[in-house]
Amino acid sequence: MVGEEADRLQLDCYVIGGWVRDLILHRPSTDIDIVVVKTTASGCAPTGLESQGGAVSIGIELAQAVAKRLGKGAHLSVFRTYGTAQVKRGEMELEFVGARKESYRHDSRNPIVEDGTLEEDQNRRDFTINALAICLNSDRYGTLLDPFNGIQDMQDMIIRTPLDPDITFSDDPLRMMRAIRFATQLGFTLHPDTFDAIARNRERIRIITRERIADELNKIMLSRKPSLGWLLLDKTGLLPLIFPELAALKGVEVKNGRGHKDVFFHTLQVLDNLAETSDKLWLRWAALLHDIGKPRSKAYDPQAGWTFRNHNYLGARMIPRIFRQMKLPQNEKMDYVIKMVDLHMRPINLIEDTVTDSAVRRLLFEAGNDIDDLMLLCDADITSRNADKVARFHQNYQLVRQKMVELEERDRIRNFQPPVRGEEIMQLLNLPPCSTVGELKTAIKDAILDGIIPNEYDAAKKYLFTLARKRGLMVGD
Repeated sequence: MVGEEADRLQLDCYVIGGWVRDLILHRPSTDIDIVVVKTTASGCAPTGLESQGGAVSIGIELAQAVAKRLGKGAHLSVFRTYGTAQVKRGEMELEFVGARKESYRHDSRNPIVEDGTLEEDQNRRDFTINALAICLNSDRYGTLLDPFNGIQDMQDMIIRTPLDPDITFSDDPLRMMRAIRFATQLGFTLHPDTFDAIARNRERIRIITRERIADELNKIMLSRKPSLGWLLLDKTGLLPLIFPELAALKGVEVKNGRGHKDVFFHTLQVLDNLAETSDKLWLRWAALLHDIGKPRSKAYDPQAGWTFRNHNYLGARMIPRIFRQMKLPQNEKMDYVIKMVDLHMRPINLIEDTVTDSAVRRLLFEAGNDIDDLMLLCDADITSRNADKVARFHQNYQLVRQKMVELEERDRIRNFQPPVRGEEIMQLLNLPPCSTVGELKTAIKDAILDGIIPNEYDAAKKYLFTLARKRGLMVGD
């Protein structure tokens, strides 16, 4: 249908880029990019387009025709400043643009755009696998144009730039992140020339906004094996520039013949372990950040060896600054990551010690509805090379999980609030708002968590009166 409208308007049009790549790789895709070129058959632009800016505007013209043809349910958005238009219908999203060529200034990744040919449009594409085009016109429908052997690169599972990679990455440094992201998502490798060019041009990443970098990092994090991307960021030298705190986890220090594990590689293993069980983006970020406080907490004890005391607490305190610097969300998603990092040592302590009902209740209370995610993270954190140790830890985790189920069914601890609220405490004891009210409420909560009283109103109220008498407060009958 798009091709039919292009024929009617005497335009050449091609579906190009990611949709073609995904079609060949048998990956689902609903975003379709269409590039439009003045037809070579008639040698002239269609009527009414000359005054709108030549080839840049013909994409808009075709989009308008397609939206009209689709009729009810099609939504057209026109961006005349950029010479583009978008047509949405259901899950389908068509992006239209006239063929263009680009040139760059050294201090910006925003190109100077001019009308161009299809060949020039393909030249400006970031990678060979994204430069393929399929003609939609009736006389050449389905013809594949592959000027840079992108099909062969897909077969060889290689990410490679169409033109000189140094120019490609210097012009638009975000393409370095995209190269690593595509390699991670697709399980491809970087062509040696592409890899070397990223390493040479890595400092250019400084002109890219943190928001754009964060977007690429999130796509890496959602990949099947996200460690591939972080390893490439490290090997190309980009990691210290975009995430110095993570780079600081690298290395092993040895003292008196005793060393510790490389926290960077341990972290990536934990991330991959978690990715096998959960596709939650912010839980994966928690896995990446769970040991981020270890460099600051590292100390050597002659008896105990290397220690990382309170690294969970220090790591949790680092996260707001990291999220702010990396332009990650400053909202409940960040709070969730903070909670996961802060609590990630608690279940491991439970399986190493005698599992008490009180300790399990407190963990359930503090983790709330995120307890299942926390247990997934802690399960993923078991990375010992000792197979027997790993099996024992996993078995002990199952015992803790069973204890949680039993206590939750009996005591309803998850996200509970003390049955007697602060306002009622003031009324019952004739108290004004003061610290004593908060202390009494906390004491009731602790009594429930420690199993002294059940999580019930009558028991909590009776316990309140007992506390009040011990404190010498006036209590009415």
